[in-house]
Amino acid sequence: IDGIANLMSDIPPPAHPLDRFLQDCAVLHVAADGQMLFPASGRCPVVRVLLPGSFNPLHRGHLDLARHAEQRLGHPVAFELSVANVDKPSLGRDEICARLTQFNGQASVWLTHASRFVEKAACFPGVTFVVGADTALRIVLPRYYADDEEQMLASLKRLREWECRFLVACRADARGECLRQSDLPIPPVFRDLFEEIPPEQFRWDISSTALRALGKAT
Repeated sequence: IDGIANLMSDIPPPAHPLDRFLQDCAVLHVAADGQMLFPASGRCPVVRVLLPGSFNPLHRGHLDLARHAEQRLGHPVAFELSVANVDKPSLGRDEICARLTQFNGQASVWLTHASRFVEKAACFPGVTFVVGADTALRIVLPRYYADDEEQMLASLKRLREWECRFLVACRADARGECLRQSDLPIPPVFRDLFEEIPPEQFRWDISSTALRALGKAT
């Protein structure tokens, strides 16, 4: 018996789900109550609509847009936070925890390592992504693909193959004017992947960058 007890004492405790995710898992679901689950558990909710972002900070605009999208599409909206970033260093564990804390009691979050939408689509085929027009613009401009138009078109083709779409909200630009889907140079063959929320129904004028400058969320 003592030998078995000694053997069991050498077994390391199970890794925390967040550490497992950071080491070798593609996605991790974090419920509004903080429970963390991997898709392999079979207990994660079905994902139909995702609102991606850095949520630095989470603010009223994110939550209001999620509510509007849920009413419009008829499905619950979850948030998606990628710990990887195209232009910035990956988020560390402490920063991830800080951003997740903002969602406590409010909404569920999917953590991913998918910095680009074509990667997000591979993780969540068939999903509608809820985005601002400024984000949608980056999806359809060649300069965000190293000025390679063929690469941009190939990415849009992959998004269609994954059966993903975009619900696009108006965003205020630097001059305070509304940037909307109709202003975007979407290739005609891919326009069916994008659906606009008319600005008279919803405008997303709050900026996380501006809120950081003020040092608060709203």
